[in-house]
Amino acid sequence: MWAEPLSAKGSKMAAAGLRAMVGVKRVIDYAVKVRVKPDNSGVVTDGVKHSMNPFCEIAVEEAVRLKEKKLVSEIIAVSCGPQQCQAIDDDCNQTGQMTAAFLDWPQGTFASEVSLDGDWLKVEREIDGGLETVRLKLPAVVTADLRLNEPRYATLPNIMKAKKKKMEMVKPSDLGVDLTPRVKTLSVEDPPQRKAGVKVETVEDLVAKLKEIGRI
Repeated sequence: MWAEPLSAKGSKMAAAGLRAMVGVKRVIDYAVKVRVKPDNSGVVTDGVKHSMNPFCEIAVEEAVRLKEKKLVSEIIAVSCGPQQCQAIDDDCNQTGQMTAAFLDWPQGTFASEVSLDGDWLKVEREIDGGLETVRLKLPAVVTADLRLNEPRYATLPNIMKAKKKKMEMVKPSDLGVDLTPRVKTLSVEDPPQRKAGVKVETVEDLVAKLKEIGRI
C-alpha cells in the first residue's frame, strides 16, 4: 500500500489531501493444491480456482478503513499484467521493498498497525525482538502483515457496484516501461517428499535418537 499527498503545498497536509494506492494481484486460491505441469514449465492454472492474494485483501481493507475514518480521500487499486493479471504467489516478499527503492520513498514492512500523525505515517511492525514502531515521512510504502486486520466480506450490492466501476487501462509503452524478460524459468518442480516423522516417549529417547542420526 502506498500513501501519498494529493498536493505537496504547505507544511501540513490535510487528511482530505491523502490518497492510497494498493497493489493487488490474482493468485491460485490458498485452499487449492498447486500442481506442476508435466513438462515442468510452470504450474497448472487452467480450471483452477483463483482469488485475490490474501495480503492484498488486507492492504485493501486497511485503505478502506482509513477512507472511512476520512483520513484518506481516494483509493486506487493497481494490477500490472494481462487482463486477468495472472500471478503465481511464491511469497518472495519483494514488491513493496522494490517499489520503495525505485521511488526512493521510506518503507514500513510487515505492518501490524498503521496510523496517521500529521505529515507522518506511524507503522508498528513485528521483529524478532518484539515490536518496533517507525515513523515514515509521507509519501511512503507500507506492506501488510496478517495481523493488520481481518478483511470484511463483500456484500452482493457492493459486488454489483464494483462491477460498474470504470477500470483505466494503461499500456507499458505509455509509461516508458521496458517489458523485456530479465528472468528465465529453467524448471518448476514439486518439493521433495518429506520423510515420515518419529514419535518418542521421553526426553532421553529423543536425545538418543538425535545422537543416532548425528544431530548432536
